[in-house]
Amino acid sequence: MSSKINTIGVLTSGGDAPGMNAAVRAVVRRGIAKGKLIKGINRGYAGMLKEEIQDMDARSVCNILQRGGTFLESERCPEFELEEMQDKAIDICRKHGIDALVVIGGDGSFRGAQKLAGKGLNVIGIPGTIDGDIGCTDYTIGFDTAVNTAMHAIDNIRDTASSHEKCSIIEVMGRNAGHIALWCGIANGAEQVLIPEKFDYNEVKVLQKIVKNRENGKKNNIIINAEGIGDTPKMAKRISAIGNISIRTTILSYIQRGGVPTCKDRVFASVMGAKAVDLLCEGACNRVVAYKDGQFVDFDIDEALEMRGGISEYMYEILEDLSM
Repeated sequence: MSSKINTIGVLTSGGDAPGMNAAVRAVVRRGIAKGKLIKGINRGYAGMLKEEIQDMDARSVCNILQRGGTFLESERCPEFELEEMQDKAIDICRKHGIDALVVIGGDGSFRGAQKLAGKGLNVIGIPGTIDGDIGCTDYTIGFDTAVNTAMHAIDNIRDTASSHEKCSIIEVMGRNAGHIALWCGIANGAEQVLIPEKFDYNEVKVLQKIVKNRENGKKNNIIINAEGIGDTPKMAKRISAIGNISIRTTILSYIQRGGVPTCKDRVFASVMGAKAVDLLCEGACNRVVAYKDGQFVDFDIDEALEMRGGISEYMYEILEDLSM
């Protein structure tokens, strides 16, 4: 591919996240301001392989900032792992004159971008996932909205738990990462938080803490369970059977992935989208835009994918003390 960028493609891939529309809008309008042609690719890599590609102008992204999800739509594309599909994607980009590609998504989406970069396409990745599990960045698009949505839902459940003196186990999303659960645990004052990074799967200890809380006068208990732990309803049944207590379960599921993006998700996503275009215009390629230590920065895509994140040990220590 040419080192001079004339036409930039943009796609959203993997799970949708509130704020993705703000990032796409920024790519389109910053790109136009820099004199570039912009092409939107519908349904991620799957849409690319089917040439679902459209020209974008400033009006193409009107009135999308406040909308959750992604107006370009998204779809998982396992066949993109095949080299022949990657070669097909490169040929399609050449056919449509796309010199560079901005990929908004999670680590799986970045791995697809990495493959295209290895075949000569100029690529910039933008972290978009509610899970907050991309190691190179302190912020991922959608996390702030998702954690606020979960927080408000758990507050509502607490009201009912208090009224009926019940124990509730609430499952939040996050795949194999406990960031949403950890943040909600502190924000909602949960009595227990079970996350993959820390939970030893000793359900007897979970029950013992419920019993101890009741002995100390605590009439309701909120337990937040990260989805990576496993089947919440079955866990509740096992704990109920051991202790002969009633436990209600709530799985928040996809409610966390939708909804109106917060101000932070709109602003940070916009800055990241603009920075992706700026990097391409400066001659940089095969980078991932990140937010690290209070600054918008970028990393080599290979380096970014090697970075490993994790929960804040300090935040977890605080959680443990505050939930006593």
